Amino acid sequence: MRVLRSSPAVTVEDNYDRLGYPASAVTREARYSRYLGDTVMLRSHTTAGVPPALRALATEPDPPADVLLVLPGLVYRRDVIDPIHVGEPHQVDLWRITRGDVDLDDMLGTLVEAVLPGARLRTVPARHPYTEQGRQLDVRVGGGWVELAECGLAAPHVLATAGLAPSRWRGLALGMGIDRAVMLRKGIPDIRLLRATDPRIAQQMLDLTPWRPVSMLPAIRRDLSVVAAAGVDDELLGDRARAALGTDADVLESLTLLARTPHDRLPPYAQARLGTAPGQVNLLLRLVLRPLDRTLTDAEANTVRDRVYAALHEGPHHEWAAVPERHRS
Repeated sequence: MRVLRSSPAVTVEDNYDRLGYPASAVTREARYSRYLGDTVMLRSHTTAGVPPALRALATEPDPPADVLLVLPGLVYRRDVIDPIHVGEPHQVDLWRITRGDVDLDDMLGTLVEAVLPGARLRTVPARHPYTEQGRQLDVRVGGGWVELAECGLAAPHVLATAGLAPSRWRGLALGMGIDRAVMLRKGIPDIRLLRATDPRIAQQMLDLTPWRPVSMLPAIRRDLSVVAAAGVDDELLGDRARAALGTDADVLESLTLLARTPHDRLPPYAQARLGTAPGQVNLLLRLVLRPLDRTLTDAEANTVRDRVYAALHEGPHHEWAAVPERHRS
């Protein structure tokens, strides 16, 4: 086993090209990827460390015939805001590279038994440019299924590009969200708790004993009606909201899209009131505000609401809940 920790700044080539992502892949767009320059980005998955790890293996004079590459780290994504998603999750890639036989089912069973002993699991087909026979691994939680990992057989083109002949080498590829795994193992209801500084919470994150609930403060809800480009999605909305709030982003428990109405489906009076144009939509959003360590006042909640509104609204008319002096006309 080799544990490989590397910088989160990676080449676009390793994050996308050498893994088989086509040039037209939507995930390459700036709204989903965090580019640092034309050729460098913050990795969107720890799989970005696989191509250099395979290249290093291929150049060894006497590489091991069976090796497990373990690549943990933070990844940087545009994602929704809800109790099980975060914009910068922890992830680990497990790639077993061998000259022998591979058994994907055996790897999945071993993983689940180690991470969530006794859990029910299922797999559903999934497509990845760097695997064959791709699958999504779900575990049973309560009355539903929650994704734990994605996996498949290492694609021959990834091995060949790195200098490992597919006629001699094969592999198993798996990527797992560590935050999600800890939440499922401990029974944690909100992903923000993993990074909380409240001693009642932080002290529980030092081991895998079951989560002991602490008193949760009441939530405050604020609804927004905004104008946005037709192509905007939940992930981009979540990322813009996080960026707008900065260090205050942890007060936002969830941001939910309740309704989406294209410009041409709005009645004329609504088009005029909102100032929408062709190619735009009216979005009804719900913010749930619940800091983990304090209660927001109504004035503070309105200020947070307005900061999110200013970041998301692209229409000519503005409505403010708490109107700061700079916005008065």
